[in-house]
Amino acid sequence: MVMVMEQGLSSQSRLILTGLGALLVSAVVLSAAGIYLGSVSEVLELIPGLMVLLPSIIHIRGSIAGVFASRLSSSMHLGEFSIDFEEGSVLGDNIRASFVITILIAFVIGIFSYVGSRIFESPVIAVTDLVLISVVTGIVAGAVVMGITLLIALASYRYGLDLDMIGAPTVTTSGDLVTLPILVLSATSIMFLPPWIRLVLGGVAIVFGLAAILYTWNRSVRIGAIVRENVFLLIPLSVIGTLAGLTYSLNLEALVTIAAFLILIPPFTGGLGSIGGILGSRLSTGMHTGELSPSFLPERGVVHHFIISYLYTLILLPLLALIAHGAAVLMGLNSPGLGMLVAISLAAGLVVMTLVNGVAYATASLSFRYGLDPDNFGIPVITSLIDLIGAAALVTMIGLLLQ
Repeated sequence: MVMVMEQGLSSQSRLILTGLGALLVSAVVLSAAGIYLGSVSEVLELIPGLMVLLPSIIHIRGSIAGVFASRLSSSMHLGEFSIDFEEGSVLGDNIRASFVITILIAFVIGIFSYVGSRIFESPVIAVTDLVLISVVTGIVAGAVVMGITLLIALASYRYGLDLDMIGAPTVTTSGDLVTLPILVLSATSIMFLPPWIRLVLGGVAIVFGLAAILYTWNRSVRIGAIVRENVFLLIPLSVIGTLAGLTYSLNLEALVTIAAFLILIPPFTGGLGSIGGILGSRLSTGMHTGELSPSFLPERGVVHHFIISYLYTLILLPLLALIAHGAAVLMGLNSPGLGMLVAISLAAGLVVMTLVNGVAYATASLSFRYGLDPDNFGIPVITSLIDLIGAAALVTMIGLLLQ
């Protein structure tokens, strides 16, 4: 009995350390994305509406890849996974569905960002330009992030690693790191084109969206089911991402003035998204395998996962604040000071993670109870919620603690 308990503790410790290792690596990488964002603050001001687009296009990209990884992880635990790229296989159908979802959601995000900017009277470029930027960024970044996710999944399968613990941090991190420079490059390149060329390319983007819909109708039942479940979920979540972008855009002047906060945004939301992604994946896998039950109130095993999420948050956020402060100092940008940056990030982060724990469990248990796949819902809901609540909490704490 003692030996079994020791083996169980050893296994749990290994899983926790695996997740922590992935999060620490992602912290460094996400900070690089934040430093890049701080260095292109002038582009955000020169292309109105780009800051509104930024949270949605980045984190929805990570959500799509995260769902892809989570579904593959569940199929591995259930013994259904095989390295087969043909249509009709688990891997092949998930790759095709994820690419279709990428095109459709990128198109929707561009429209939502434009409409949201107009409603809140925030400056914005033409709708065709914003949609074109969104679709080009989605396709290019989607192909890169999907490739990274696929490599991680295959390596996990080959070497017997738990994809739940490394998939979410890695793919959400790569989503932030890859998508941000591609977004800026796409935006600057497109805005340099003559207006008539941008209009034609905008029409091509619409054709891509229609082609994605037609492709879904003419393919296997599994592809259609994955696309429908994800699109119907990601469309309303894109509204949440747009509101997060508007929160940053309406406070852009303050963020640019104290640029350490601008540097902190990608690692802050991305890091919390990775922690939430681990939680969502573990809850989803636990319910698939029967280790966790979708009861009304969280059971002891679920609370254990909540505690681990708080532990990750307390370790990760001070490190992110330290990197953001150091980067700001080295780049000659303004910072409120290391202590203040740590206090703001921790205060905002703990508020966000408390809400995320509840939403992650509710999403997994409700979707499982109603016969839906929690893999399709957990990560998108969590990361989109973090976009909005993270933005609101961060801006609120900045206002409260800097007064």
